[in-house]
Amino acid sequence: MSPRSSEPQRSGDPSRLAPAWAKAPDFADQPVRQAAVRAQTVVDKQHYLDAGLTPLRCQACSAQVLVRKASAHQTSVQWTERPDAHCPVFAQLTEHGARPGRPESCPSLEKSIKWAVDEGLLDIEDGGR
Repeated sequence: MSPRSSEPQRSGDPSRLAPAWAKAPDFADQPVRQAAVRAQTVVDKQHYLDAGLTPLRCQACSAQVLVRKASAHQTSVQWTERPDAHCPVFAQLTEHGARPGRPESCPSLEKSIKWAVDEGLLDIEDGGR
């Protein structure tokens, strides 16, 4: 009796190997569907990376960022330039060997974002405050 396994049986003949598994199918044999998936990917990238971003200047250092509040607890910040070029907090951290993006923000920028939400200049997407 042969052992049961989820592994496909393989012989020495490469043509008999099971097809390779991919995380997502490429739909190479379905050009219309492949085009639709690619078009939707462009829409998704625009939605998740660009949509809803509001320009905001830090009240402490005037660094400009793009901000989106998806909820009261989730904030996305995209820097328009290197953070350490404008923000003294990031500049000091960089001098001491910190990697970009650590910390994820600075207290002054967080206060500026909170102020923008409180003043109604920055919307929270889920409607919460």
